[in-house]
Amino acid sequence: MKNSNVDKISTKLKVNDNVVIMGGSDRGKRGKVLKLDRTKARIVVEGVNKRSKFLKPSQENPKGGVVTLEFPIHISNAMYFCDKCKKGVRVGIELKDKTKARVCRSCGKSLDK
Repeated sequence: MKNSNVDKISTKLKVNDNVVIMGGSDRGKRGKVLKLDRTKARIVVEGVNKRSKFLKPSQENPKGGVVTLEFPIHISNAMYFCDKCKKGVRVGIELKDKTKARVCRSCGKSLDK
């Protein structure tokens, strides 16, 4: 049986963030974060790490078939893409009026809308 107290990693990336891939065969590609798994430290990015999945025949799909899906990559291979800097940047946290806000470490632009 799995331990329910699995450590979750802390990350400053969120779903719908634009990221750029820094390593692997998809280096340099940009996309939107679709899914974030903190327990496994993995993210699914739109248009990155696409693989073919072969489907068995079923009632919905009687012939079976091939579907291309985005598979997860490790979170360390992605960086937030800043529109102002036009590159992957580190994300910092600033306290403004007792609320935390994410900011670009290069230009200081606020990343939260």
